[in-house]
Amino acid sequence: MKKVRINTGKLGLVFKNGEYQKLLTKGTYWLGFNKNVIVYDTTKEFSATVAIEILLKDEKLAEMLTVVDVKDTELVLLHENENLKKVLSAGRYVYWKGLLNRTFTTVDVSDVNISKNIDKNLFKNYELTKYIRLFEVANFEKAILLIDDVHAKTLEGGTYRFWKNNTSIKIAKVDTRQLQLEITGQELLTKDKANIRINFYTQYKVTDIEKALLRNKDYEKQLYILMQLALRTYVGSFTLDELLAEKDTIAKSVYDEVAKSTNDLGVEVINCGIRDIILPGDMKEIMNQVLVAQKKAQANIITRREETASTRSLLNTAKLMENNEMLFKLKEMEYVEKIADKIGEISLSGNGNMVKQLKEIFAVNK
Repeated sequence: MKKVRINTGKLGLVFKNGEYQKLLTKGTYWLGFNKNVIVYDTTKEFSATVAIEILLKDEKLAEMLTVVDVKDTELVLLHENENLKKVLSAGRYVYWKGLLNRTFTTVDVSDVNISKNIDKNLFKNYELTKYIRLFEVANFEKAILLIDDVHAKTLEGGTYRFWKNNTSIKIAKVDTRQLQLEITGQELLTKDKANIRINFYTQYKVTDIEKALLRNKDYEKQLYILMQLALRTYVGSFTLDELLAEKDTIAKSVYDEVAKSTNDLGVEVINCGIRDIILPGDMKEIMNQVLVAQKKAQANIITRREETASTRSLLNTAKLMENNEMLFKLKEMEYVEKIADKIGEISLSGNGNMVKQLKEIFAVNK
């Protein structure tokens, strides 16, 4: 014989030669040598050493156990004293009744959508989140939801959760803010076969996410091609000189051409602009030479114009002096003064008129 004591919160199962005999509650018991007892903590999950169906034949024991059967398409949320303790996946689970207040909530995970009845605060618990797929859409984004590769709906900005199951779930997001597409170093031929490079930009927005993502593949690449072709068509219709003269109209012409096709892409072109037109090295040198020649010609024209005006002024002065002897004398003295400023010393002799002698000094012998 041996003595066994069962304390509060414990229960014992008596086995004889491996066969279940009876349930022991709180108290002290004497057992024969061919019997043994397994003591259980009623705050823990029950783990049977024999088939649970055998143990449940004991009505007294069955009343003290809760058997939870979880199907393949279900999860059971186990709360202990109103706190989420564990999430039970497919299988059979047995718990003791009485000491702890346990509740079991069954949820269907065959549907990817999570019931609104589940408290959102539970999503912070890892026991639950490991069974959930999480997708986040920023407030400046939109997304399309694909369930088993079929478009289900369009998602606005927010956080979305779905059950993990055999259903395939994908989302594709787009940025709904104003975007910019750069076309840099685009090499093009003008009508007169001049090779130039153009840097161009386009500002656009995605306005129809279903068209952009479901009806088109790589909508941004397609927009790039549209811009590229429109540029090529426009540039190819002008000679280099015409293109440089009309360069301010490139953006508007490209915009008008591209806007015809962007609706099918689900985008709206807001603005276009040209950054610069780059000429090849030899062409740039030729253009510089032409510019220098033009500037020299303009300088020559200005010089000739000034010379003509100066000559006309001298002619007018000569006519005035011809009719006015006093004015002639004054002009003569003015020139003598200018010459005298550059001469260190002048010697005069005799009693002749000084002005007359100076005149004779500077007069040219004929």
